Amino acid sequence: MIKSTLDNMPSKPIWYANDAAFDWLYPERIQQLSKRHWTPMEVAKKSAKFLSGGTGKKILDIGSGVGKFCLIGGYFFPEATFSGVEQRKELFHFAQAAREVTCTANVDFINCNFTQVNFDEYDHFYFYNSFFENLVDDGQIDQQIEYSTSLYNYYARSMFKSLENKPGGTRLVTFHSLEDEIPPSYQLVDATVDFLLKMWIKR
Repeated sequence: MIKSTLDNMPSKPIWYANDAAFDWLYPERIQQLSKRHWTPMEVAKKSAKFLSGGTGKKILDIGSGVGKFCLIGGYFFPEATFSGVEQRKELFHFAQAAREVTCTANVDFINCNFTQVNFDEYDHFYFYNSFFENLVDDGQIDQQIEYSTSLYNYYARSMFKSLENKPGGTRLVTFHSLEDEIPPSYQLVDATVDFLLKMWIKR
């Protein structure tokens, strides 16, 4: 259903054709990180569709990297507002530059740690496990920030508490999550066959 409703939109800019085309918005080094660290286009479209239901919804991407999820969501679902929070200044600047090139007016990016963001300002949330870098020995985006298991636990607890305080009906999409950050009040309502992409609604 997503294919029939989204892919037939008129005058689709070339960078929304597929993941490889979208990656050309960024330098080669950033392109090389795409498969491991940036949301695949079909995952972004499916997630944004679930999160953007209703006019005027405000969606936060927790650990937005170079802004791929927000930019794809913002293009295909212009009735919603997509915000991304990213602590790395370099990635934040790449996201800002891509937003300018794509002229995506309903997207904005914040350069800070997500723990500094007020979740009350947003309706729904997207999370492609940006905490997981703290649990592996290699494969991180860069070595510009600190990594540790204790940081993973701190971030998971912080997100858990913020989500727990949201009202019933709050929507959450997780991709590659270990689910440590998801309160039990969130009910799984849909998932892909491999269970990597999951959609939740708070009871």
